[in-house]
Amino acid sequence: MTNKIFQLETLTCPSCASKIEAVVKKIKGISEVEVLFSSSRVKTSFDEGSTNQEEIKKTIEALGFDVLGVK
Repeated sequence: MTNKIFQLETLTCPSCASKIEAVVKKIKGISEVEVLFSSSRVKTSFDEGSTNQEEIKKTIEALGFDVLGVK
């Protein structure tokens, strides 16, 4: 499993965090996702054989959120 943290531009509401979490969980290969509203971060754990950080980033951005960096 690969673990990555996606730093987002400031999240403005808890429902935005819930929306991101729900959509990212549906990506094939994601085993864990947690959105940290207070720090605007998305923590993920995933199988690189099924998905990758670029796909996760694109999914988050498609929801209208800017990904500022990935660690």
